[in-house]
Amino acid sequence: MSRKLQPGRLVAATHNKGKVSELKDLFEPLGFQVVSADELALDEPEETEFTFEGNALLKARAAAQATGAPALSDDSGLEVSALGGMPGVHTALWAGEPRDFYIAMEKVERELVAIGATNRSANFVSCLAVAWPDGEEITFRGEVHGHLTWPPRGEMGFGYDPVFVPEGHEVTFAELKPEQKHSMSHRAVAFEKLKAALL
Repeated sequence: MSRKLQPGRLVAATHNKGKVSELKDLFEPLGFQVVSADELALDEPEETEFTFEGNALLKARAAAQATGAPALSDDSGLEVSALGGMPGVHTALWAGEPRDFYIAMEKVERELVAIGATNRSANFVSCLAVAWPDGEEITFRGEVHGHLTWPPRGEMGFGYDPVFVPEGHEVTFAELKPEQKHSMSHRAVAFEKLKAALL
C-alpha cells in the first residue's frame, strides 16, 4: 500500500480505556495525537461481524465517517484451544454488561473444568484496522501464543491479561510492566506490521 498515515490527529475507535492507553503508548511517540471515540462522544457501533478483521473495520469505518479524520480500531480477543477458539470474537460479551472481566475469566475456567480440559493453550489475537474518510481501509493481524493459568494474577493489564501467560514466560500479561507487554503483545505484533506498511 503506497498511502501513508500522516502524524497528527488519529481517532481511536474504542471506548475501552485499556485499549486507548495501549494505543496512545504505541502511537504518540511517533507524533500522533490519539483521541478516543469516548472522548469525542461517538456512538459505539454494534459488532455484527464474525471475524476480528470485520469488527475492526466496522468500528474504524464508523469513526472515520463521523469525524472526517483517519480512524484506528482494534478488535481483539482470546482464543482458547480446548474451547474450539471461544470466546474469540465474543471475548467482550463473555464479560457481560457492564463489562466485568473477572466474570469472563471465571466463565472460561468453569468451561475448561466442565470438559476436563488438560490442554490450556490459548492465544490472543489483535486486528488493527485503519480507515480514511474517503473509504480506503486496511487491516493488520497480530497473535501471541501462551497458556491459561488459574487463579488470576497481576494488576497491570486489562481484560483477560491476569490469566494469560505468554510463551517463554512464567508471569501473566497482568504481571508484566506495560513497556514489557507492549514489546510483545498481540497488539504490538499488529502494530509492527502497521508501522512497516503505513508509517
